[in-house]
Amino acid sequence: MIYLKGLISIVSPEELPAAINGKADIIDLKNPEEGSLGAASPSLIKQVRISAPNHLISVAIGDMPNLPCMAALTALGAIMFDIDYIKVGLYGAHSYTDGLKLLNSVVSTIREYNSETQIVGAGYADAMNFGGVNPLKIPKIVKNSGADIAMLDTINKKNKNLFHFLDRHQLKIFINETHDFGLLAALAGSLRKDDIPILYSLGTDILGFRGAVCSNNDRKNGVISEVKVAEIMKYIKDLV
Repeated sequence: MIYLKGLISIVSPEELPAAINGKADIIDLKNPEEGSLGAASPSLIKQVRISAPNHLISVAIGDMPNLPCMAALTALGAIMFDIDYIKVGLYGAHSYTDGLKLLNSVVSTIREYNSETQIVGAGYADAMNFGGVNPLKIPKIVKNSGADIAMLDTINKKNKNLFHFLDRHQLKIFINETHDFGLLAALAGSLRKDDIPILYSLGTDILGFRGAVCSNNDRKNGVISEVKVAEIMKYIKDLV
């Protein structure tokens, strides 16, 4: 049986109650103004960790340029807040070698100080549009870096979602290889409620949402709705 987790991204402390009351499995912190995996502010991470001590907290640290030491230092700052997951966007990497070096730097640094935080290596389904790493190479990068979760998101959020860039067959390849490596597979990218059964059937472990649970489905200007979060989470729980 697949145990599918729902990850809900929030951008402010004011959105936290909606995520908690809507029964999000993982509360994700990010800043959409700075990109797909825009880094959450230290003050937001601190406030949420204090206010939700018993919830799983995920933190995005950015769509990283190809600067491994910068990524490592940023990651080290994030884990001081005792977070459960850290998401590293491999945006600036242009090859398998780049991606591995970037994620290796983060993993080696975090493992030196904290062995509990789960490290997410995130690639992009639309990488071909900006010269990024082939998304189907992300599982191997994550495995060989020693990270824990292989993820795909999208940079392009304008009227397109994950399925505009990768079809079911390609996503199945990504998920199967991730599982073969003993890792968890996470997917995001303007996902909608109707996408959940398809991605569940493919074996996804974690699904990420923001726009779909915001007012007007607007990930940047909208506000998280407790009703929408609850609806998404109930749909996931009814499947599993």
